[in-house]
Amino acid sequence: MTPQPRPARPDRLELGEGIRWTQAGIVLVDLLAGRLLASPDDPAAPLRTLAQLPVPLGAVAPVAGHPGTWIAAAGTGIRLLHPDGTTSPLASPEEGQGPRMRMNDAAADPSGRFWAGSMAYDTDEADGSLYRVDHDGTVERVLDGITVPNGPVFTADGCSMYLADSARSVIRRYPVDPRTARLGPPEVFVTVDDGSPDGMAIDQEGAVWVAVWGTGTVRRHLPDGTVDRIVRLPASRPAGVCLEGDVLHITTARLGLNPPGRYDGALFDVRVEVPGTPAAPYRPAFSVLPAAGAVPRRDTRHQAPGQSPS
Repeated sequence: MTPQPRPARPDRLELGEGIRWTQAGIVLVDLLAGRLLASPDDPAAPLRTLAQLPVPLGAVAPVAGHPGTWIAAAGTGIRLLHPDGTTSPLASPEEGQGPRMRMNDAAADPSGRFWAGSMAYDTDEADGSLYRVDHDGTVERVLDGITVPNGPVFTADGCSMYLADSARSVIRRYPVDPRTARLGPPEVFVTVDDGSPDGMAIDQEGAVWVAVWGTGTVRRHLPDGTVDRIVRLPASRPAGVCLEGDVLHITTARLGLNPPGRYDGALFDVRVEVPGTPAAPYRPAFSVLPAAGAVPRRDTRHQAPGQSPS
């Protein structure tokens, strides 16, 4: 039986998301507030702000070879966050698109590419997309017709990608060619009947941990989709998960709760049996220094849905 999770910090976030275990420790975001946060070693200490953006911040991945630099799904596109507080835009594929759009969850794959989803602020049906940032900095749309994308998460070999469409209560599994990043036809992995699948993490046995918004639970699904474990929280809106070794970290939200409960918006942790591994970094084939000049990139918003242009 999985032990009872406990609140890990005094903080209460409006929309805690995008939690990752990196070589720099645990990082997460307060999404709509545009804050990138770090978890100090002292478990009683509050979260520390690493960056404050004037736009929503969906999620980040570390940039290989550049400690303190992050690639981020933020605002209407993708940008780099530098240790000195400056940012460098790569592309803004949702800029000026209607309805009003923003980026959501994101992650790097084992090959070092960065994948990021977008959605409408008012969660209009099928207005979201999934973008891929290649090693050379090009940003390309690879899927559309999504409403609220969460994930993606990837198997250790990079051959499968799980992507939730939270508004439709479904998680799909896509074959991935690790060399070209081309996606194959998806299959339904899990359909959630009592809530919305949100952030996800994969452990060393290939099982998928899913935060299920609106249910106060995080569920471990085996590779065949079967529910294997359920973690119950004293907070109704779990939104993000990550594994730091055998510790499962869980973010929650106060968003939309009036009034929020005592633990809504808290960060929780609980020990589990099967460990995870650190989040993969983005591996650029170009300089990420702020003064390096223009970054080669290309926006292919009109690429056929479900097709990778590789």
